[in-house]
Amino acid sequence: MKKVFGWYFKSNLAYRILGALVIGSIIGMMVPKGVILFGNTTLLNVIAPFGDLFIRLLKMIIVPIIVASLIMGTSSIEPSKLGRVGGKAVFFYFVTTLFAIIIGLACAFVFHPGSGLDLSDASVAVSKTATAPSISEIFLSIVPTNPISSMANTDVLAIICFCIFFGVGLAFCKESSDERIKNSANTVFNFFDGVSEIMFKMVHWIMQYAPIGVFALMFAVFNKSGAGAFSSLANVTIALYVGLALQVILVYCGVCLLMKLNPIDFIKKVKDPMLTAFVTRSSNATLPISMDTAEHKMGVPKGVYSFVLPVGATVNMNGTTVYLGICSLFIANACGIDLTMGHYITIVITSILAAIGTAGIPGAGAIMLLLILESIGLKVEGNVAIAYGMILGIDAVLDMGRTSMNVVGDVVASIWVTKTEGELDESKWEHI
Repeated sequence: MKKVFGWYFKSNLAYRILGALVIGSIIGMMVPKGVILFGNTTLLNVIAPFGDLFIRLLKMIIVPIIVASLIMGTSSIEPSKLGRVGGKAVFFYFVTTLFAIIIGLACAFVFHPGSGLDLSDASVAVSKTATAPSISEIFLSIVPTNPISSMANTDVLAIICFCIFFGVGLAFCKESSDERIKNSANTVFNFFDGVSEIMFKMVHWIMQYAPIGVFALMFAVFNKSGAGAFSSLANVTIALYVGLALQVILVYCGVCLLMKLNPIDFIKKVKDPMLTAFVTRSSNATLPISMDTAEHKMGVPKGVYSFVLPVGATVNMNGTTVYLGICSLFIANACGIDLTMGHYITIVITSILAAIGTAGIPGAGAIMLLLILESIGLKVEGNVAIAYGMILGIDAVLDMGRTSMNVVGDVVASIWVTKTEGELDESKWEHI
């Protein structure tokens, strides 16, 4: 028994989740629908709660991980650096993230991921048409009247807004000339640093249960829908990678052309951090490679890349926002839920704000997808939970692509800031 569990915990988590998806799907299709074990209890009734437990575990950590990650991310930026260079970097990240979510939604409209999958009878927990908030309500709801109440109700936009304000205020207090204020701020910073580390540890524990939860969720969906669900998963994967390719070609290469730099040269130079991020699925783990590439291959001075790249690993998640747009519509289409223009605007706003708090660790985008669903009123339960579980089952494949694009976006930002500052070493671009 010890050897069996030892193998389980030592084996690659992504492979375990993918294996659970495949096995759960196959068994779900092979077992006749409505098989009764005893009394009125079916096999589905026994297996489904294991999937529900996994979703509940994920929902349990949503608010704490938003609060800890956002406050740490924003308060880690030194106020003295929030000047010209910082302003340019943040502006660049905002614009490219906006393009990314638009591209993601556009790809979702073209490919219609999830439209061939009918989960509408899986649960009555979600209505066929989500209630549409007005545009003014969307913008007003960003600012909370009671942050504690917003956290209790998982009001994502309000939580993000409060945590950004709190984080920036903490950053300024850490730099205060008043020793008392400075010491107090550092204590608060260390507290949230500890909370952040604890939450990541909890995420690790929950993800160890993920294969069991994914197996149960996949069994449920394929026991109900049959083999037709496979084409929907392939469709969402293709849609994502097309969106990521468009982000590189239209946005990143477009920025290179604006800077009068050869886009082909840029692709060749950025391949090392791009491939490293693809394999490790971590923006933070790729930072040393990104910094080396920026300095030695692209002519970016240390004074710029040492600030822009670490900040980008926290707040620049272009690949993740493409993923959020596509996967949100996949889940809505799969569940037969009609979204309105108000919901699309909410997806755009929440994706941009959530990108600030998306930690540069493997699989963090899957946590952010929960936030997007909550923000547009799709409670992750019943059919929505099943569709989310399908995405989670292939999340490793999706995560590789989106993390790779996140890192490429960070490098482009460092080049753009350097170029606008007139500090780019042009000799690095004369030869490959």
